[in-house]
Amino acid sequence: MHLRFVRRAVRSAAVAAAVTGTLTWAPAATAQPSEPTPSASVAPAETPVPDAGSVAITAKDPVGDVLPGAGFLLLDSAGQEAGRGKTDAQGKLAFRDLAPGVYRLKETASGSPFHEVVADQDVIVTPGGTTRLTITDPFKAAKVLLQAKDDRTGKLLPGATVNIGTGDSTLLTLTTSAKGTASGELPVSSRKAQFWVMEIKAPVGYDLYKPSKTFSAGPGAPVTVTVTNAKTATDPKPDPSDKPTRKPTGTPSTSADKPSSGTGGAKPASPGTGTPDADSSSTAAATPVGDSTPKVPAGSLTRTGAGVTPWIAAGASLLVAGGVITLVVVRRRTADGSEPDDSGTASYR
Repeated sequence: MHLRFVRRAVRSAAVAAAVTGTLTWAPAATAQPSEPTPSASVAPAETPVPDAGSVAITAKDPVGDVLPGAGFLLLDSAGQEAGRGKTDAQGKLAFRDLAPGVYRLKETASGSPFHEVVADQDVIVTPGGTTRLTITDPFKAAKVLLQAKDDRTGKLLPGATVNIGTGDSTLLTLTTSAKGTASGELPVSSRKAQFWVMEIKAPVGYDLYKPSKTFSAGPGAPVTVTVTNAKTATDPKPDPSDKPTRKPTGTPSTSADKPSSGTGGAKPASPGTGTPDADSSSTAAATPVGDSTPKVPAGSLTRTGAGVTPWIAAGASLLVAGGVITLVVVRRRTADGSEPDDSGTASYR
């Protein structure tokens, strides 16, 4: 029976070879079940990737207005660009799908001609979290030009020092140079701010400008501030035209010896002598002594006029008395019959 099975197998193989033209030996079938062949290699399990994070930015100014068009650049820890973009109409920008770590955020543009960009800052991204940032762009500083001028001529004055501020705070101090001007940048907190200016030191030779002035300034806009100073008042110097036209002499002025009005035309004393003219005695007697009589300063020449009036009056009285006595004697002798001769002695008949 076994032989019969072998013959049938050979016959089947011959038939197959005749059909295909190729003789192929097939392994003999066995009754034992085949075992699975193990695979050559097994792929290792992949490491799970941590959840990505994101950064959300909102750009505003100091008064709370949003800033659309502000540009930002995000760099990873290796300095490679991780994101770039601009804020939308609501001032918002987001960087997504960021691996956790520390990043560097740079603002490249404020999107406004009135605002400055902020300094760079570090940003930490956490797994699966969103880091939210509010960026506040400050207003640009106003450019101030200070001038100090003469209040009359308008000449620029060096050496004037002023303080500029708002409220109770002094924000800027400027001193004019040799050209009479000074410049600086004034911090601005709104689109149109009010400031005061106070002079604390005046230019040499000028009074301090005490009133406080106010002015308005906007972000990045130029503004000119002017203070005026008046010259310091000084004691007036004597005018050469006020000098006397006559030179003083060693003799008293005739006006000093001239009696007051109403004396009847008395003549002044001759210069250099202490004796008055013939009419001076009568004039002095008729002139009342008072404040109208010119006073002769101490140390001057011998007094004349009213100063010798008592002596002249006494002498005149003696002369009058002597004349009266002489007249009486002559008349008595004449009555006795004697006549005076040419020699001045009386002769008797």
